[in-house]
Amino acid sequence: MTADKTVLMNAIRHFVPVTDSDEAVIDQLFEPYRLEPNDFFLKAGEVCRYVGFVTTGLLRYYLLDDGDEHTYDFSSEQTFTCNYESFLPQTPSTRYIQAVEPTTLLRISYDNLQELYKRLQHGQQFGRLVSEQLFVVMLQKLTAFYRETADERYDSFIRLFPDLIDRLPQYIVASYIGVKPQSLSRIRAQRAGKHY
Repeated sequence: MTADKTVLMNAIRHFVPVTDSDEAVIDQLFEPYRLEPNDFFLKAGEVCRYVGFVTTGLLRYYLLDDGDEHTYDFSSEQTFTCNYESFLPQTPSTRYIQAVEPTTLLRISYDNLQELYKRLQHGQQFGRLVSEQLFVVMLQKLTAFYRETADERYDSFIRLFPDLIDRLPQYIVASYIGVKPQSLSRIRAQRAGKHY
């Protein structure tokens, strides 16, 4: 078993126990996949056919609205990535998932994930727990976006993604907190004690 698959096993163990026979199933059903910067894991209009597990690198999720990109989430090391809105019903996506830096993943197809749920001793429980966690986190982010000021959203970004501040271009961070890059520059400058 590769080091990447060992990391995946540990991530799954965070949710449910994994037996030796479960490990063999997981090893069989996940495949390695690589993206270069700006490559897409998923484009709008495509059906999301895979769930990925990021072993190295960084992905961002965004929507296009009249040509403007609106970043709404990220997946970095040791996290799962997918557009479940497209993946679960197997319908075209309205969203993009794009590599920000060289990214390696282990991915599993829709059919193989259904097989994993059946064959793992705690497969159904694993799927439910991951879904519940994703649902709660997305609701928290959505609520924060509407209740917080831009300054507070920047604080939330730093709290949620402390390792990403130096890995992302400023325009992506600005998009995530819902401001123009110039406004983000002002927020950062004010925190550094400068004034515009």
